[in-house]
Amino acid sequence: MEEQNSSITPQHKLGSGFGYRSTADEVLSGIDLTGRLALVTGGYSGLGLETTRALVRAGAQVIVPARRPALAEEALAGLNGVTVEELDLSDLASIHAFADRFLESGRSIDIAILNAAIMANPETRVGPGWESQFATNHLGHFALVNLLWPALSAGEGARVVALSSVGHHSSPIRWDDIHFTQPQSYHKFLAYGQSKTAISLFAVELDRRGKKHGVRAFSVHPGGIMTPLQRHMPKEEMIERGWLDETGEIVNPLFKTPEQGASTQVWAATSPQLNGMGGVYCEDCDIAEISVDENNRTGVKAYAIDSEQAVRLWALSAELTGVDRIPSA
Repeated sequence: MEEQNSSITPQHKLGSGFGYRSTADEVLSGIDLTGRLALVTGGYSGLGLETTRALVRAGAQVIVPARRPALAEEALAGLNGVTVEELDLSDLASIHAFADRFLESGRSIDIAILNAAIMANPETRVGPGWESQFATNHLGHFALVNLLWPALSAGEGARVVALSSVGHHSSPIRWDDIHFTQPQSYHKFLAYGQSKTAISLFAVELDRRGKKHGVRAFSVHPGGIMTPLQRHMPKEEMIERGWLDETGEIVNPLFKTPEQGASTQVWAATSPQLNGMGGVYCEDCDIAEISVDENNRTGVKAYAIDSEQAVRLWALSAELTGVDRIPSA
């Protein structure tokens, strides 16, 4: 990232006043989202559910696209101002159908939080043979944001917040074999890491394209949190990693609560401290520093915010999905 370019937000901490244990409600204190429309993918489970709840408490109307609408309706029962819509991020036809329905409503989107994800699942192919984590976590959101561009650019300064992860430290973009097509090449955590690098790069290029239209983008590491995201991991594996004890209780003291885990994405989506900024990776309710220590998995790897790789990934994503609606210049 060329920080000497004044149009690029420096990848340095702001000193936001919030931190590791801040909650979503704390960062939204004093912020009134009445009349604002937010979209939260996967906003009915784990961090997404806490994000939806916090946004509603701050006055926002929230649309929750969900692959399992009945389950989402049940999880969100009793929350006023929430609408559930069907959307499968691994299915381009479903993404087009959702976007068409939404655009027909004529509404603009003020906040889009790209929260839905899968993690560390067995090797799975979707669409035309795409690796499922890259397809769902990145390509699905890439297509969704492009198709919803008229609604994002029609408002008064929309923000897009894409959930990356410290997992991006595990893998840059595997340009020679993104979909793990080589025999016995699939590794569930490398695939997850690559998908989260892709999400960070997507935010970099989306912000470059969007800022002239008042749309800014951020990527976020929410922290380590035990949520249904880990559903593909055996209990024994989580015990071995020091996350759980034999009874299934969380024993890692660094894990955040879901309320704390939702805070950074909510902060990036709403904080006036970020007015006029974008294209940066955030963690612990602040802009992260660039990671230079191979043994320290904090901050962002330089390859995940590299503007040239971001452009290259955008071109590939547009080719794969057949969707490219946001002007480059």
